[in-house]
Amino acid sequence: RFNFVAKKLHKRVLQLGGNPLLPVALGDDQHDLGPDAVVDPWLLALWGKILALYPLPPGLEIISPDVRLPPKYTLHYLAEDSPHPDGGLLQSTAPRAVPSELHPFAARMVSNQRVTAESHFQDVRLIEFDVTGSGITFSAGDVVMIQPQNSPEDVQQFCQLLRLDPDRRFVLKPTEPGTSLPALLPQPCTIRHLVTHYLDISCVPRRSFFELLSYFSTNELEREKLQEFSSAQGQEELYSYCTRPRRTTLEALWDFPHTTCAVPPEYLLDLIPRVRPRAFSIASSMLAHPDRIQILMAVVQYKTRLSKPRRGLCSTWLASLNPEQGDVRVPLWVKKGGMKFPADPDTPVIMIGPGTGVAPFRAAIQERVAQGRRGNCLFFGCRQKSKDFYCQAEWEELVTKGFLTLITAFSRDQEEKVYVQHRIRENRGLVWELLSHRSAHIYLAG
Repeated sequence: RFNFVAKKLHKRVLQLGGNPLLPVALGDDQHDLGPDAVVDPWLLALWGKILALYPLPPGLEIISPDVRLPPKYTLHYLAEDSPHPDGGLLQSTAPRAVPSELHPFAARMVSNQRVTAESHFQDVRLIEFDVTGSGITFSAGDVVMIQPQNSPEDVQQFCQLLRLDPDRRFVLKPTEPGTSLPALLPQPCTIRHLVTHYLDISCVPRRSFFELLSYFSTNELEREKLQEFSSAQGQEELYSYCTRPRRTTLEALWDFPHTTCAVPPEYLLDLIPRVRPRAFSIASSMLAHPDRIQILMAVVQYKTRLSKPRRGLCSTWLASLNPEQGDVRVPLWVKKGGMKFPADPDTPVIMIGPGTGVAPFRAAIQERVAQGRRGNCLFFGCRQKSKDFYCQAEWEELVTKGFLTLITAFSRDQEEKVYVQHRIRENRGLVWELLSHRSAHIYLAG
């Protein structure tokens, strides 16, 4: 299966009469230098071949790799006293426009409740949003997309490092005619808004980041290190510095202070990717909770060899929001999920959802119970019954009412570890009966 798609495609183009310009290049992730070990020399050979076949017109030269390309956008600061527009990421969606990535809905957070015991190592939240008036509809198995933002502390640090005034306002103009402007940025925009909502300063930087950064470096030592990180030979070093410890873009900028303060602001959008939306399984049904979306979210935090704990951007931000302290808004929209539950009311479902993997099944069970369907079998697993048994009261009530067969595995509540797969084996009679005689559908998440 090594590079199966590349080999298959190459073979098919040959069958169709294509002539390869070069031998097929198969990058190997397990090579010491990663796929770049194959890709870098192959690209050089490819450009050489293309230039031989299609020479440049007279008067045009190849741009040397030492030349810094112009930025994608130019940034024009506005005078301090120019009028302020009321812009922002959280504009309410246009009437009747279904919320989407380009037009998220500013949903009000209704509640943000910790559902693990305070003594438990992991902080898991059940968060509820109000989507009244948004036009959003969804069914069990669908996914809510949430657009996160950077913390005010990180934004302040970033602006200090790059010597930017967070309150300065600017408009962007494309360098090349025909380039579209970034869709989610208001025009005009403040530096603070750009860094808070758009630039992903907490992502792990890629090789191209160090390559572009090296062009701005006025410090010889820093420039040499940046060039090493962006070369094929330096990939092992870059992996140890960046990827393994999950060092963030902001932390990398700290380590190159002479270079960082020399970065022209218009290159920020070339240097740092935009903050991507995060996907969460919807953990509630519209039939049970109209105009509401609930998610079950584990707050991501872990240690690497860096002294500061690594934190998930979106989960840390959401966990920090407190709807009891005022109106809290979160930009979101809904996408179809990969899980489809049976339309036939008599088809039973076997759901295996350990940990937060139970989220889409909570939506499905609520939906099926609202429709009066009884064939619901849930295998749920967690560490301890007393600490991370999500939605325990809800499940037990449905068991009492005859809507749910619940089989649990608490891995740390006894000497030997017990997981959902052990419970499936113990209940093989029930599982086989549902599958073979009643054509049950089986679902696994988490």
